[in-house]
Amino acid sequence: MPLIFSLLAGIIFGAGLALSDMVNPARVLNFLDFAGSWDPTLMFVMAGGLAVTTLGYWLVFRRNAPVADSQFHLPTERQIDLPLVGGAALFGIGWGLTGICPGPAFADLVTLEPKVLLFVAAMLVGMVAAAVLRGRVYAMRAMRES
Repeated sequence: MPLIFSLLAGIIFGAGLALSDMVNPARVLNFLDFAGSWDPTLMFVMAGGLAVTTLGYWLVFRRNAPVADSQFHLPTERQIDLPLVGGAALFGIGWGLTGICPGPAFADLVTLEPKVLLFVAAMLVGMVAAAVLRGRVYAMRAMRES
């Protein structure tokens, strides 16, 4: 059942991206171009997403448990650390340079555009590299502490 909910959420998210034209990198790049052809569309999409998320969290957390699981699985880490800041910075740099972020990139795969294929490939390589690096850092810390 959780897989069906995940699939449904992905379909709704992808449809929203396509409907709002957020799969078009020019929308993002024009949003960041205050001195040129500024396009506020992304701001309205984000505001809509924030409103739906706020209402959704309010409704969901009134329950004792989610519909498709026995408990909520919430992040336990509350510390702002270097991996968080570094990852956010890399994400922002990549998004600002290309106008593509992971959600729209996966939706854009159907276009088979070389820049999208290259972006997704680079993103996947980066994810694997980050996981390997994180594993090595944790292993080195564990060795030092023992």
